[in-house]
Amino acid sequence: MEENGMGKHVTHWIGGAAHEGPSERRGDVYNPASGRVTGTVDLAGPKEVDAAVAAARAAFLGWRDTSLSKRTQILFRFRELLNNDKDRLAALISAEHGKVHSDALGEVSRGLEVVDFACGIPHLLKGGYSENVSTGVDAYSIPQPLGVVTGITPFNFPAMVPMWMFPVAIACGNTFVLKPSEKDPSASVALAELWAGAGLPDGVFNVVHGDKTAVDALLEHPDVAAVSFVGSTPIARYVYRTAAEHGKRVQALGGAKNHMVVLPDADLDLAADAAVSAGFGSAGERCMAISAVAVVESVADELVARIRERVSRLRVGPGDDDRSEMGPLVTREHRDRVASYLESGVREGATLAVDGRVHPVLGGASDGFWLGPSLLDHVGPEMSCYRDEIFGPVLSVVRVEDYDEAVRLVNDNPYGNGTAIFTNDGGAARRFQNEVQVGMVGINVPIPVPMAYYSFGGWKQSLFGDSHAHGTEGVHFYTRTKAVTARWTDPGHRPEGGVNLGFPTNG
Repeated sequence: MEENGMGKHVTHWIGGAAHEGPSERRGDVYNPASGRVTGTVDLAGPKEVDAAVAAARAAFLGWRDTSLSKRTQILFRFRELLNNDKDRLAALISAEHGKVHSDALGEVSRGLEVVDFACGIPHLLKGGYSENVSTGVDAYSIPQPLGVVTGITPFNFPAMVPMWMFPVAIACGNTFVLKPSEKDPSASVALAELWAGAGLPDGVFNVVHGDKTAVDALLEHPDVAAVSFVGSTPIARYVYRTAAEHGKRVQALGGAKNHMVVLPDADLDLAADAAVSAGFGSAGERCMAISAVAVVESVADELVARIRERVSRLRVGPGDDDRSEMGPLVTREHRDRVASYLESGVREGATLAVDGRVHPVLGGASDGFWLGPSLLDHVGPEMSCYRDEIFGPVLSVVRVEDYDEAVRLVNDNPYGNGTAIFTNDGGAARRFQNEVQVGMVGINVPIPVPMAYYSFGGWKQSLFGDSHAHGTEGVHFYTRTKAVTARWTDPGHRPEGGVNLGFPTNG
């Protein structure tokens, strides 16, 4: 990453250094708070992807055979460098994504938790051993790395989501090619520089920026063994199908329509705080954001009133303003798409309880990609604002008669990423966690993102593949097990018998 008269220029990181070759295509990088172009990013074609994969392939043999102790030392050094540099990394994220600094700092901290987990890799890669499975025969299993693996990650978490992937992959002995979003590319290069500072061998971690051209080149590349993806469900389905057709292991995390169920006995202040925090944090551009509040009718008016009161006090403004609690959306096109659901919701019968288009912006900024927190009430399951993943600061209130209707609503939805229930009834909560068909469940917790030593992932159309991210499932995804059966004969006690063409049995 370098500065020039036209602003910053972000290029690829291949083989341990910034890529120096010319780029046939470039994209603009925006500051969403101002709406202005602040730099450019090189967009990779097959040539740059081939170079990155070749660098990773060349580094694999040496890295695979690097001792667990040495890998762990590098991971610990990376962890310390990342922890010391997290404010700068958060500032890069805020400038290109738009989220406020505290939110960007939280993103880096959650990614750091996965690095903490990966530092325990010597324990996580222990195989099994069985002595005397047959007379004089032992058996054991060895988890081994796959080779070159890749991560294709979205704009909304340019540091955290890649860190769901590469710390575990690299700790397991793989080499990595990251294809981040071209909308906010600087964080990925900053991470690559930290890896270099930690002493990671050249080629173990590489970054190629780009669009569908780069993605397809990675999905089809014969030297890529596995693909991790986070993004929308249509693209997740495409990534899963394309990569699997080319013989790769795939985990593809897709979209979401996360429900928050509020029962009549819930603490409504707690529920209102949670709905606002989980619905409008990071401008709603989270795959775990609460998008629909399924509230029992008897307390719906009171809950909506409390949400409206809290929304009126939210401070919307630039990410680098310490007063700001919510920033702009990532692009003008995305802002316009999200805002269109306010019009379509009213047209289809919903009530616009809070119109974010008129929410004030700190400093009077008007040229950025602004949309304030918005609330649609009396939303029905047939409406597009309910069916679609909006991915912005629009919260939909769906009124239900009782617990059973709320659970049916969640289970009938094609997505199954995250959900939450707010209640003071332990029996209802226990029943909910058993009955709801969703991968991550919160009980009086609105965003139930698991800790790094558990695994992240949804059900139904929120996941393609059979492996979730990080935690023990991440270790399993980035390794394959080799089973070894061994006989070491005692020179003084050679076993009796000779040639035997029968099927081998134990005894």
